[in-house]
Amino acid sequence: MNLTVKRLGWLPLLLLMQSCGSPTAVQAAPSTPTVVSMQEGRASYYGGRFHGRTTANGESFNKNALTAAHPSLPFGSKVRVTNLNNKKSVIVRINDRGPYAKGRIIDLSEQAARGINMIQSGVVRVQVERLE
Repeated sequence: MNLTVKRLGWLPLLLLMQSCGSPTAVQAAPSTPTVVSMQEGRASYYGGRFHGRTTANGESFNKNALTAAHPSLPFGSKVRVTNLNNKKSVIVRINDRGPYAKGRIIDLSEQAARGINMIQSGVVRVQVERLE
């Protein structure tokens, strides 16, 4: 028997064996969402005066949430909105209908608009990708 084992006892050896014995589970890398459809157009945002009002799907609008209004995508759809001027993007959930201004394809919450740096301009050209 090894002299070290006699002096220290079995506990350190058991701990060492336990830590070396079983392989650690390897977690898969998060998968990249699949793009189902894509469109380009102009986006605007809404916030302040709509905060707390009921959205088309029945939720209370929260200007600080990452949500958006779209004329036809199903409620709950996730979309990636990319500001084509600066290439910044944000993923939002569709929970309302709109926009109602001509020539616009999506209305973002104020928080989502901040995420793509469009607060000052108010309206920007975007790419909208529906994610699976």
